[in-house]
Amino acid sequence: MSASPAQSPLRTASWARIRELFALDPTTVHLNTGTVGAMPYEVLDTVDRVTRQWTGGLLDVYRPAMFTEYRDAIAKTFGVDGDEIVICHNATEGVARVIHGLDLREGDEVVTTTHECYSVLSNFNLLRNRFGVVLKTVTPPSGHEVRAEEIVELVEAAITPRTKVLSFAAITLFTGTMFPIRQLCELAHRHGLTTVIDGALIPGMLDCDLRATGADFITCSGSKFQCGPLGTGLIYVRNKVVPEHNPLPLPTFWPLISTWYPMMGSPPPRTSTAVESYNMGDFLQSAGSANLARGAALARAFELWDDIGRDRIEAYIMDLAEYARGRLIDAFGVEAMYSPGADPRLRSPLLAFNPFRRPEDAWNIKKFIGFVKRLETEHRIWTRWTEFDVPGSPHQHYAARITTHLFNTREEIDHTVRTMVRLAEEMS
Repeated sequence: MSASPAQSPLRTASWARIRELFALDPTTVHLNTGTVGAMPYEVLDTVDRVTRQWTGGLLDVYRPAMFTEYRDAIAKTFGVDGDEIVICHNATEGVARVIHGLDLREGDEVVTTTHECYSVLSNFNLLRNRFGVVLKTVTPPSGHEVRAEEIVELVEAAITPRTKVLSFAAITLFTGTMFPIRQLCELAHRHGLTTVIDGALIPGMLDCDLRATGADFITCSGSKFQCGPLGTGLIYVRNKVVPEHNPLPLPTFWPLISTWYPMMGSPPPRTSTAVESYNMGDFLQSAGSANLARGAALARAFELWDDIGRDRIEAYIMDLAEYARGRLIDAFGVEAMYSPGADPRLRSPLLAFNPFRRPEDAWNIKKFIGFVKRLETEHRIWTRWTEFDVPGSPHQHYAARITTHLFNTREEIDHTVRTMVRLAEEMS
């Protein structure tokens, strides 16, 4: 939810002017924001300035490490409250702290997908090995024609009376599928499930209200689409009951890595109303000293996005992605696409596809490693290859993936697709 962007001249600045804000190598086409973004100069300057400010000083680092003002501002951007936002080291740390804070016992089931980030699946597997938690995975469909209802029906079929948690990615890093977040959360509400969402790609891409998703937990990256410093992330933890968004009671949650959790006794009972009984965000944020420079720089990146207008950024990114999707389909055919396109609810700016002539080349990891490497070393185009399961296939599939962002242009897309066509022909 954008915060008064009309007051900034960036709100009406051209995209060429906005591109000048970024520390981008002018000889490189950066189409891999799904892995890591490019920092604006002001964000880089903030890292340096705040690092110098706190180096060698005789100052109290613990109170600023709570990041209270930054968390309040970020929370406002996302339609939640400061007691529900935590600045952490990255999305991987965030998802681990959430998963291991869940109140799960032997025999409890978690439903998730095979298209989750490794950090999600490895932490749930740890719970399986340590406590006997049952992990049930479904493989979502991929391809241009996939519909949101297919995903919801697939997930619902995996839920049993023993299911306690539903976990999924808001946008999958492998095929770029935008999962139907609200529909899946409403499904979880009907079954009384706790929802854990890997929202690593949400900040900086989507202008969204996190509370309105209906989720219990959302973990985010600060260094991907939000273009903050490496080593920054966010945790959204639902800390009050707002029935129109999520009517379920707050789940039992153990705030791991906390110096504020009581040394004796217990915190008060969690609230059952829209007024929190205690600040869960503070419990999770209080973990000793923190990298104050990275916290300040992440907050500055958020301010820049709010100035430009998150609604404006989302519209530009998605429009550019649709242009890129059309160019890729023209070049390689609709059957080459792994990313959904026919259902607008599932589209994202991450586009995965097979550039090679033979469908069976999608099983050849060496070709995809070579394709991405040659794009980088010979043509200075930064992309990525991904790997994922496909329903009914005995082989894991591989794909090339490009990601559009606010500093990209149609000219870059045209140049990239032309280059990919020539390179794929050479390698086919």
